[in-house]
Amino acid sequence: MASNRFHGRFDGEGRPCQHPFCDEPGEFRAPGSRVASFDGPGEWRWFCLEHVRAFNAGYDWFEGMSADEILEAQSPVAGWGRQSRIYRADAGADGVPRWADFDDPLDAIGARAAEIRKRAAGNNGNWHRFAPREREALNEMGLGGDTDRRTLRRRYSELVRRYHPDRNGGDRSHESRLRRVVEAYQVLRKSTAMG
Repeated sequence: MASNRFHGRFDGEGRPCQHPFCDEPGEFRAPGSRVASFDGPGEWRWFCLEHVRAFNAGYDWFEGMSADEILEAQSPVAGWGRQSRIYRADAGADGVPRWADFDDPLDAIGARAAEIRKRAAGNNGNWHRFAPREREALNEMGLGGDTDRRTLRRRYSELVRRYHPDRNGGDRSHESRLRRVVEAYQVLRKSTAMG
């Protein structure tokens, strides 16, 4: 009986090893000729343990790249030019800057920190009229002290649309943020300080 102590083993699929002249089960996958992309999942090649080890020993991720492409892929800031989901223009609901707006990652982080400091200092209008719990709720929703009920409803609607899994392709990674937004809205809609 084969040992199950190896990570990455796929049992019970009934695939033979794709190495020529091998009759062992193909329990380990290796990258195929097509990698996963927006066009769909990639293709896998299936090998036994002995042949997947041989495949991995000879695998060259940089195969087909020029020297400049290899140097760029090894750079500590590789991928800086790509825009991740959280830094897209439509992701900045709560003031998060987009990477593409900055030449240096520290500038992006500094811009975010400046926005947080501004909110904490209460430079957003009539902050004093709200109770501490209501101020926290305003911060959670990215609103200032001059917020009225109409602005609150509009902001709540915007944030719910932004963080709801149905609007994010089923991505549930923003559920805790959505829950905090709903709780903040419930606090603020009952506030007597809201104009």
